[in-house]
Amino acid sequence: MLNLIYLVAITAEAMTGALAARRRNLDVFGVLVIAFVTALGGGTVRDIFLGHFPVAWTQHPGYLYLVLSAGLLTTLIAPFLRHLREIFLVLDAMGLMAFTLIGCNVGLTMGYEVPVVMMAGMMTGVFGGVLRDVLCNRVPVVFQRELYASVSLLAGGLFLLLRAAGVDQDVDTAVSFVLGLTLRLIAIWRGWRLPAFEEDEARGVKPQDAQHE
Repeated sequence: MLNLIYLVAITAEAMTGALAARRRNLDVFGVLVIAFVTALGGGTVRDIFLGHFPVAWTQHPGYLYLVLSAGLLTTLIAPFLRHLREIFLVLDAMGLMAFTLIGCNVGLTMGYEVPVVMMAGMMTGVFGGVLRDVLCNRVPVVFQRELYASVSLLAGGLFLLLRAAGVDQDVDTAVSFVLGLTLRLIAIWRGWRLPAFEEDEARGVKPQDAQHE
């Protein structure tokens, strides 16, 4: 199950990277770089932090071919897709959930404690998107008010809870993936957000006025 989800995740995230690069009018090389970083960056960062070597994708060149092919194909068919933003968000949500569960599983197999396992899952889930957004000169979604990293943590927590309860691994993975994806999509649809700090200027308050409040 996790192997299948991994293939879905790297494909979906490669597509989001290609779509983001296309919106920035990057050339073919730029599109492929962004697709690669988005799809495999989170797992690479996780492996480096956890000391999980060799880095997973370096041992499976087929993953690299899949990522680059998905990025290139997305660029070619993008002009025929009418709802690019909706497609981007759904694919990104799928990648977020899949990578979160994969990261948690890696942390478990390495024998780390629960907090580290959950952070490994979140790191795997969000870092590819962070790198994508930074390279495309955008504020990363995870640093804005959207329910993004928090959904990753909840999905990872559910995954570990079900595993501790003795639920079959495939069932645990499927349930955590579906519920996490559903929560992320509902959060997008309903506009659920975390509280955010606002600068005085953004609220129309001058700095000198704020000193007297």
